[in-house]
Amino acid sequence: MAGRVVVVGSLNVDLVVTLERMPDSGETVFGKRYAQNAGGKGLNQAVAIARLGIPVTMVGAIGNDDPGKYLHGIVTDEGIDDRFLNTIDGSSGTALIEVQTDGANRIVVVPGANATVTPAQVEQALDSLDDACVVLAQGEVPLDAVETALRIARSKGAATILNPAPVQDFPASLLELVDYLIPNEHEAAQLSGEPTERSAEATHAARTLAERGPGTVIVTRGSRATVWSTAVQSGSCGVCHVEPIDTVAAGDAFCGGFASAIAEGADLGTALRWASATGGLATTKAGAVPSLPTRAEVEELLGSH
Repeated sequence: MAGRVVVVGSLNVDLVVTLERMPDSGETVFGKRYAQNAGGKGLNQAVAIARLGIPVTMVGAIGNDDPGKYLHGIVTDEGIDDRFLNTIDGSSGTALIEVQTDGANRIVVVPGANATVTPAQVEQALDSLDDACVVLAQGEVPLDAVETALRIARSKGAATILNPAPVQDFPASLLELVDYLIPNEHEAAQLSGEPTERSAEATHAARTLAERGPGTVIVTRGSRATVWSTAVQSGSCGVCHVEPIDTVAAGDAFCGGFASAIAEGADLGTALRWASATGGLATTKAGAVPSLPTRAEVEELLGSH
């Protein structure tokens, strides 16, 4: 039986515009479609985990505004444990997302309530959960809360996963608490200061990052093979080929799929294949939360490969 995954992260309302190409500075272009969806890296990852049938608790914050009520409804509808989801007097997080028709995207996040997540809130949650076996965090809530989550997880023997997005100055004390660091190739390049375009380059960047503390660094590369490295060994995992229409939340789906597999006791290779399938399927539908696949869909894709 799978243990519980605790997601410490953000919840946002995504305002998404689809367009033929991104505007240059000072330029106005016509959009093709507009949509409002639930999102935020934390919520995306928690929903991905829930849809894969794994018990998941969300630790985060929303505002007492209409978007906050909407987001709380998503949490409830997906069967995510909301005991440690705080509601603050203020606005919920918002993400402004531009998606090109070829699948490329640009995202601006306004933290709102996400900025109020505290170490005390995280400590209360983790001290109350006896069945937590994985703690998954990102960079869209304060880093002192993230570091507290990883430290308590380590003390309880839970696996720790960090999706370092958006890229920022993650302190060494935090990175040393990470069992699995999962950046995409652009984030890995920024964090390591090394190129990541080619597979060998991405692997070397992963090795550089692993030498800074994380146990294993996994670099996702879109439609190309994922690479990974520890301080002493490295490897790669092929992707499940699909026809992408929207890459929003693909990385979050990958993280959710990986965390779910680890919660079920999978080895690294199995967890990477599960993550690849989950992330790939998320590109075949528009939006963030709406694109996240079910367990049956992931199993079907893995079976076909």
